[in-house]
Amino acid sequence: MHVLLIEDDALLGDGVQAGLQAHGFSVAWVTRAADADAALDSTAFDLVVLDLGLPDQDGLSLLARWRRLGRDEPVLVLTARDGVEHRVTGLNAGADDYLVKPFDLDELVARLHALMRRAAGRAAPVIEYGGLRFEPAAQRLWLHGEAVTLPRRERALLQALLQSRGQVLTPVQLADRVYGWTDGVESNALAVHIHNLRRKLGDALIETVRGEGYRLGAPP
Repeated sequence: MHVLLIEDDALLGDGVQAGLQAHGFSVAWVTRAADADAALDSTAFDLVVLDLGLPDQDGLSLLARWRRLGRDEPVLVLTARDGVEHRVTGLNAGADDYLVKPFDLDELVARLHALMRRAAGRAAPVIEYGGLRFEPAAQRLWLHGEAVTLPRRERALLQALLQSRGQVLTPVQLADRVYGWTDGVESNALAVHIHNLRRKLGDALIETVRGEGYRLGAPP
């Protein structure tokens, strides 16, 4: 999952980014509302984690404007404002969930996975595709009942394809989900990951759409 993290506290932002990446998320981290607008205009994100106390605009005003403009990305508000009235205001402004600081990283991860399931229209915390069974929260994979161990980036690539079944994802979109903004990407890295997944899970699993990108192919 590709997450936009908007948090102006450097220590917290760095910790959340690292923690989410360790759980298989691709994270782009910005510190200002203006940078968040630019990120959403240029890149497709699955989820947004939004701090309210931003230096250039109040987070709730930013969120309300997004909703008026028709932006429908699931948004989890992350804030120190812990009063009931603050939570009600945030939800009424368009937030999909609300987590009060200080928080536990495992709870944040669980809430993000729940938001993603809700956005995808499925309640189960498991993605099944033919003989594949994938648990995004635990980052565990089985093929025909046998556990399969994949490196982090191959898991991220597989997850992006599984969650976008029926859609063609361009190389740029896949690279965003696998690497995020901060990691360097070698020119042939994505092709290598796709080759490895085909070798481990079946040649037909990932279909190349010439001139466009890749999509999920035949289930194993």
